[in-house]
Amino acid sequence: MNEPATQLPEQVSGRETNFTHERTYSDLKSSHKGFKQAAERVLSVNNWHEYSGGGLARFTLTNNLGDELFGFAAEGFYISIDLPGPGPDAGDGLEWVMIEKIRMEGSAETAEEYLTMTVRPVPDPRKTSLEVAHFFNDMSTSTFIVRRDGRVVGAGAHGRNESPNNEDVDLHDKIRNTTIALLARVGLSGAQWQKLVTGLIEYKGK
Repeated sequence: MNEPATQLPEQVSGRETNFTHERTYSDLKSSHKGFKQAAERVLSVNNWHEYSGGGLARFTLTNNLGDELFGFAAEGFYISIDLPGPGPDAGDGLEWVMIEKIRMEGSAETAEEYLTMTVRPVPDPRKTSLEVAHFFNDMSTSTFIVRRDGRVVGAGAHGRNESPNNEDVDLHDKIRNTTIALLARVGLSGAQWQKLVTGLIEYKGK
């Protein structure tokens, strides 16, 4: 089986971030069940806000026209992200990423199993503009991983090549994107991702 880490894009430039959480179960049957639940939560993008305990950002799964979708994420689908405060002009107030890769390996019968999902900033699919609608540029990626290793189930959000999207955008977006990227650099976005990866494992529902 390939290691989940091999699914991460190579870190070349900009910032690298890693947020993780894990839980040890009493037996293999319960750990497999915990993994399956966490994997389904990764793919249930519209519920990420709930799993995060009411985090600041709201995530919506859409098709390639920007229309909301219900159900599980798949390669080629988009995610809109609504952050507090003014959004980018390029996305009419929303950040946009596309799901470019999903991989799943293993089963209840194997010692390990994992799910990875990688997303990348893209232009707003509702518009013809080629401007990337995100505060990071399109070299940046976020990869979400859920993994079971024996009785241990872990989740992670891993950013690679995170750099401000301040080229080929209008002045407002250049200032806004640089500012938000700098805030992310000092760790303010880390709270959102840490809440999410913890929720992927620990969420109890209502």
